[in-house]
Formats: sequence, structure tokens, C-alpha cells
Amino acid sequence: MAGDLIVGVGAGDAPDAARTIDAGGRVASPGFVDVHNHSDLSAMVDPWMRSALRQGVTTVIVGNCGASPWPLAGWREGVLLASGDPETMPRPDWSSWGEYLDALDGAEPAVNLATLVGHGSIREEVLGLDQRAPTADELGRMASLAVGAINEGAFGISTGLVYVPGMYAHTDELVALAVAVGGAGGLYASHIRGEGAHLFRALDESLEIGRRARLPVHVSHLKCESAHAWGRTEELLARFHGSDDVTADQYPYAAWNSSLASLLPPWAPAAEVARIAANDHDRLRRAVEEGEPDFESAVDGVGWDAIVIVETRAEPRWRGLDIAAIAGELQVEPFVAMVTMLAGDADTSCIGHAMRDDDVRAIVADPDVFVASDASAISPDGPAGSLPVHPREYGTFPRVLARYVREDPVLTLEQAIRKMTALPAQRFGLAGRGRLEEGAHADLVVFDPATIADTASYGVPHAYPEGFDLVVVNGRVAWDGDWRERAGRALRRG
Repeated sequence: MAGDLIVGVGAGDAPDAARTIDAGGRVASPGFVDVHNHSDLSAMVDPWMRSALRQGVTTVIVGNCGASPWPLAGWREGVLLASGDPETMPRPDWSSWGEYLDALDGAEPAVNLATLVGHGSIREEVLGLDQRAPTADELGRMASLAVGAINEGAFGISTGLVYVPGMYAHTDELVALAVAVGGAGGLYASHIRGEGAHLFRALDESLEIGRRARLPVHVSHLKCESAHAWGRTEELLARFHGSDDVTADQYPYAAWNSSLASLLPPWAPAAEVARIAANDHDRLRRAVEEGEPDFESAVDGVGWDAIVIVETRAEPRWRGLDIAAIAGELQVEPFVAMVTMLAGDADTSCIGHAMRDDDVRAIVADPDVFVASDASAISPDGPAGSLPVHPREYGTFPRVLARYVREDPVLTLEQAIRKMTALPAQRFGLAGRGRLEEGAHADLVVFDPATIADTASYGVPHAYPEGFDLVVVNGRVAWDGDWRERAGRALRRG
């Protein structure tokens, strides 16, 4: 390596090297690329980004699920995802996407960050939380913000169509913005409108957007969620592979992690849930527990006992308990327990055990579906260290290498590494990343394939993996048993 580039690949010593590392019996891999990550502001809370770095991740792609910290309408959510406190963290005055990227560089992150601009943040900036279609002028302003971000370094736009305000957008709005983004050279990434009972029509919407806008589409965290979709992975993967210019990622776990407010239908914003529940209890309960024609229930086909609280300011003792158990403690129905929590803290987060292991395994086995964590970079001694977080925060990439390559093999080592490195880097246009070759950026991971393992669990989630020896970011040793240097940077498209 010279500077941040690889100058040669092959056997033998490099006599001019400042440091030589004996990796005999180990695997030397390109640094892992996590294409679905929520560490948009994590570098400003804990710049070491330990849970990502320690599992071999050298580049994260942030701005997913329609949320990005610029425009500034999305800043507060970015702080919460980073486990920061929006009441005490200074609000920035960024006037452009480029200034956000400059701030990331200034934080000296341990890993590289590539960015997507969030449709939800753009929509809220222009329309607030209005539940309506934008006017022609408003749509033009939204497109201008999106294209401005692409021109200043974002790699595409993301949508989160189960979240406010993304759920308020109709397909035509998304197509118009995708046309603008595609014309500027970006792609379209989406948390689609449903992953259970509405899975296939939601997937079809994203494919339609790609066809009409003529730009690449990436589907986030592919899964078969709830009894309505269990066992349908073959059909799902056939639909995915039968489409042009579409890719997807997946986390290798049978539970999701999201906001409790995502259980609410579009007409019931979290800030008003107590009033709506008081005035229209039965309609809201049916929508949450059974769904509606244009809204997929996260409870139907899963059950309240499968939804576990991670963080809530409403009552801290509820952390780690499922909603059915909380309802039993309160002696109310689970729906009322949910309303009580959201009334006390609209930012309450939860984990939903809603997938089956056999479906997860079948999607992992697809060599063309990328590996991604859907996590935020945290640490055991950081602000999230006391929370019952999802184990994917620490274990996503080693879990694939341990469980699905070595223990219950559905992938070869080479296929798994490709899903983690070259494929995602190529798809998102990360020039010089994802490969070990002369002239590439020196992002490198060394691990023992015989001992690599994820140790994080739902019961003990704050646990680093085993089997890693070395992580190099941009030619500098970031971790080799000790924390060394933070050498990450904000990557810019083009």
C-alpha cells in the first residue's frame, strides 16, 4: 500500500513496507460494504463507529428508508438513529448536501460513509407532514433538492414507504423524483410499502418506478414477513431476478427493528394517536391489528407477543418486554398498551420477530442479494450501551460467514465475500472499493474462517464478534486488537 491505495497484490515480501503483517492461514478480503445502514450522524456521536468497524465494515451507505439529516427536516431522526439526544446536540446550519458531507469529514469517522438523500426528509422540508400530493411547484422544489444532493455527492435517493411522511406519497410522485435523480446519475433505493401481506404489490411498485423512470432500483432488506408471506421466498426471488436493473440486500436475522409508530396507518400520526384512539378506538385498533386495503398491519400474522420494546421514554422498565407482556402488566389490551407507549414517547422503538429462519436462509443463499445490517454504529460503552438493541448491530457480517458459509453452508466463501464487497460497491458506484487489486483503495479485512463468529444475541446484544485480526481503512490500520486510527471519509459520487 502507498497512501490509501493498493500498489501490488501477490505473494512475497514488500521490502519497502513500513509494516508487515503475517496473515498466514487467514483470509484477506476487501473491507465489507454495508449498503443499508443508519449511521448518518453516528460519526458525530461516536466517531469510532465500533460496532460497524469491528465486524469488518469499512464503508457504510447511509440515508436509507427515506431519512437523511439534510434537508434539516430529517436531522432530528438522524440524531435519534445515532443514539444521540436532539435536545442537547447542537442543531447544524447546513445549507447544502455538500456542507453535510464536509461535516462528516470533520468528525473524522473510522469508516467511510457514502450517502443517499431521503425522500421523506425532502418531502417534510417542502410539505411538512401534510397528507396530500404536492403541487407542481412543490414537486419541482422537491426535485431540485434531490438533484442538488446528487450533484454534491449523494449516490441516489431512498424512500421509506411505511413511515411518515413517505407513506403519504403516491407512485406518480416517486416516479417524478426518480426521473430527476436518474437524470443526475443517481439510483432509487426503497424500503417498500409492505413486506408481509402486501409484499408482492409493494415490490411491483418499486419495479414500476424503475421502469417508468429508467433508473436502477435497489430494494432494501428483502424479506418474507408474517404468516401472509412465510414460505414464499422462491416466488419472491423469481420476481426479483425476473426484473431488469434491480438489486436487493438482506440482513440475516428473523426479526426487524423499527419505530413503534410504523405500526400506525397513514391517517393516524403518532403525535395524535391518543386523541384518535379516544375518538375512533375500534377503527384504529382494526387498522393496526388487521390492516386496511392500502395499509399493511405489522401485527397481523405475527402477534403482539412478537413485538419487543427497545427504547422508550414513556416507561424505561418496559425496555426488553414484548407488548403483550406490557399489556398484562397494565391490565389492558395490547393495542391500548401500544397507544399508551406512543402517547408517552412517539419515538419508541421496537424489534419484531416476524420472519422464519428457513425464509431467511433461502434469501441468504442467493448469491446476488447483498448483505446489509440495517443498523446504526454503536458501542457497548456508548449512549445505546444499556439498550436491548438488535444483535445485527454487531453481528451481521460475521453471522453470514460463520453460519451460512461454515456451519450450515449455503454459500461458498467466495460467494459470501462477493455479496459483501464487489457487488455492492459496483452497484452503488463506489469507485475503487470492494476489490483487492492494484490501484484500488486500501480497505482491507483479515479474519480466520475457522473461528469467525457473531457473538451478539437478543439477550446479550452488545458483544463484538470473534475471528477478526485486522481492519484497514484507506491504507491505515483502524483495528488490530486495539483501536488505532480513524481514517474514514465521506465518499462523493462522481
